[in-house]
Amino acid sequence: MKLIIGLGNPGKQYANTRHNAGFMVLDEIQKAFSFPEFQMNQKFDTQISEGSKNGEKMILAKPQSFMNLSGEAVKALVDFYKIPLENIAVIHDDLDINLSEYKISADSSAAGHNGVQSIIDSLGTQQFKRIRVGIEGAEKKKERVVPGDVFVLQPFSAEELVTVKNLAGKIAFELKF
Repeated sequence: MKLIIGLGNPGKQYANTRHNAGFMVLDEIQKAFSFPEFQMNQKFDTQISEGSKNGEKMILAKPQSFMNLSGEAVKALVDFYKIPLENIAVIHDDLDINLSEYKISADSSAAGHNGVQSIIDSLGTQQFKRIRVGIEGAEKKKERVVPGDVFVLQPFSAEELVTVKNLAGKIAFELKF
């Protein structure tokens, strides 16, 4: 069994914000894999879509506990389904990566991302895959006048939103465990 987690914040006020890039990409992956619509699972405080890909069961999960508490929901899912760490991938926004780009890494620190740190703290390890979706990049970061924690809660422009959603196809194709 595989678990792919998209990080974001619940609620319409956060729907198209940069911090919700993980939710957005996971929504597009759900469509690309032809998985059912996400359904709220109260037990895990998470929206879940389950299906099979390449003959293996896969759970797509969007924790609804707000970004900084994502680890609680992830730990509950991992414990309940007994998912090995090597079968977990977390999709989240990254200020240091250019918009329209992403990076896949494993066993890396949270690098200041509170949602990822919550997962590391809850699981007691950082040995899982991370798919870091670019929302800004180093050059733009130098020009930004608002702090990062304010910037991530700002909405994408319509053009940027299309760019982020288009990344999902590339990520879904490259997503390998």
